[in-house]
Amino acid sequence: MNNKELQFAYKVKLALDANLDNLSDDTLQHLAAARRVALARKKKVPMTVRVEQPVFAGSINGGGTLSAGSGPSWLGRLGVAVPLLAGIILFAGIYQHENAKRVADLAEIDAAVLSDELPLSAYLDHGFNAFLTEKGE
Repeated sequence: MNNKELQFAYKVKLALDANLDNLSDDTLQHLAAARRVALARKKKVPMTVRVEQPVFAGSINGGGTLSAGSGPSWLGRLGVAVPLLAGIILFAGIYQHENAKRVADLAEIDAAVLSDELPLSAYLDHGFNAFLTEKGE
């Protein structure tokens, strides 16, 4: 059906819908019979589903693989490489940050031990640890 036929069918439908209450029973029976005839004449069209698959570069040959010389474009490769590179940089940055934090914490502990009044040998003595636990410090 072309566009004019569709517009005419739509106008007829609207007119019939608007005057449905005013139609006689005889006219309704004739319309029902005409509808049955039209449905019987209608061709049985198998229902098809169209599925589109994107092809980035080149065409797919009969074997289902991309034809020779037609790999993903440089833009497609860049779309994979950029997130991968960003992930590597992110993980390296996190590692460097945590390593610097650990070194700073160890330096703070070393500075506290060295600035204390006790000699270093006291921290190595097991008796001193027992003394600290008895005192509750």
